[in-house]
Amino acid sequence: MIVTAEFSGARSGQGPLTWGQRAIWRLTEWLPPGDPYFNLPWALPVHGKPDLPAVLAALSRLIGRHESLRTNWLAGPEAQGGMAQRVAGEGRLTVELVDAAGARPRTLAGEIAAELAGKGFDYANEPPVRCSVVMDGGRPRAVAFAFTHMAVDGLALDVIAGEWPRLLSGEPLPRAAPQPLDLAAEERSPEGAARGERALRYWRAALDRMPRPLFAAPPGVPEEPRFVKLGMESAALGAAATRLAARWAVSTSSVLLGAYAALLSRLTGRGTVALQLIVGNRHDPRLAPMVATLVQDGILVLDVAPGAPLAEVVRDAHRGVLASYRHARYDPAAQRALIGETGPPPTAYFNDVRVTGGWPNLPPRPPAGPGRIFPVGAWPEVDAEVFCTVGPATHTCRLDLLADTALLPREAIEATLREVETLLVSEENT
Repeated sequence: MIVTAEFSGARSGQGPLTWGQRAIWRLTEWLPPGDPYFNLPWALPVHGKPDLPAVLAALSRLIGRHESLRTNWLAGPEAQGGMAQRVAGEGRLTVELVDAAGARPRTLAGEIAAELAGKGFDYANEPPVRCSVVMDGGRPRAVAFAFTHMAVDGLALDVIAGEWPRLLSGEPLPRAAPQPLDLAAEERSPEGAARGERALRYWRAALDRMPRPLFAAPPGVPEEPRFVKLGMESAALGAAATRLAARWAVSTSSVLLGAYAALLSRLTGRGTVALQLIVGNRHDPRLAPMVATLVQDGILVLDVAPGAPLAEVVRDAHRGVLASYRHARYDPAAQRALIGETGPPPTAYFNDVRVTGGWPNLPPRPPAGPGRIFPVGAWPEVDAEVFCTVGPATHTCRLDLLADTALLPREAIEATLREVETLLVSEENT
C-alpha cells in the first residue's frame, strides 16, 4: 500500500552548492550514472503507540524543517552554467507500507532500507529521501529510509535519530539553522573565503612534504577485482584502545590512527606517512545540529621515526589530527587547483565513523582471544590505495581495511588487521 506525507517548509530557493556538497558531488563523478555507492540506508523504531497519521506527520515535519531533505541538485542551464541546489517549498513524499508478516519490524526495516538505498538517486528530479513504514498488528513499528549523501552525512543521521522521538510525539523543536543555502552564502563571504585560504595554506605545506608514491616498492600482480576490503571485530582491541587512550590522554581514535600509521610506515617503506582523514566538520557548535553533508577531507603528514615508541607516534598523530580538523573546510575547486600545482594528495585514508568516540557497550571483560576477520567486499576501482575505517559498532571494535591488492595482497590486509590488534593489546599489557 502506498500513502503520501505532504510537507512544506519556511522557504524555497536556489543557490550555489556548499563546500560539503561539492566534495560529495566530485566523488560521485567517478561512478557510473545511477551508481548507489554513496547512498545511506537508515532505520528508526516507532516506540510507543503512535498511529500511522502520527508517523506521517512526523515525516512531514522532518522534511519541512530540514531544507536538505527537500533539495535537488542541478547542472547546466538551470544552474546558470554551474552547479546549484534548489530547495522546494512544498511537496509530497511517497511512502510504502510494508507488513512485518511475523518478522522483527526493526530488522525488516533495516533490510528494506538497504533495498531502498540500492538504487541511485536522480539528483535533479527525485526527492533526496526514500521511505517505507513497517506495520505490525495494524500499527507502524519502524521506518526505513534511504538518503543520498548529497543531503546527509553520517552525523546528520544521528541528528535525525535524536529528533525522531520528539517529532513522533509532536513536541516543539527549536528552529533548524543554519540551512545549506545559508552555509553556502557564508562560505562565499569574505570571512568564509579567508577560512578556505587558511585551510589551503595548511594543505600546501602538507602536500609539499609528503612522500610520493605511497609505497616505495613497485606494485605486484593484483587480484580480480583489484580492491579488497576485509573487516575485523575485536572487543579485546576496543578494550586495549580504551585503556591506552586514558593512559596517554588522547582519544581512542588517535590510538587506532597511530597504530595504523606505524604499521603503514613499515608496509610502505616510508618514514613519513601521509593520510587523508574524513572530517565531519561539526566542531563548530552552530553546525553540529545540521542535517546536511558537511564532510570533507583533511590531510595529515606524520613522521614515524624507526623504533619510535608507540606512545610517541600516537601523541604526534593526536596533535596532527587536531590541526587537520581545523583545516578541513575549503572550496573543493580551489583544492583541486592546488593539487594540480603540487601533485596528487595522499592515497591512504583513515575514517572513524563512530559518534560516541568509544564503545559504550563493550563487555566488562572482553574475550582475550583474537577477533574475527571476515570479507566485506571487492571492487574493480576505488579512489584510494589503502583505506582504514573504524566502524559504528558499540559493543566491539569494528575495523575495516581496504587495499589495492597490487600493493597489499589479501593475506597482507588480513595480517595488518591482526597486527593492529596484537600491537595495541601487547602495548596495553606492558
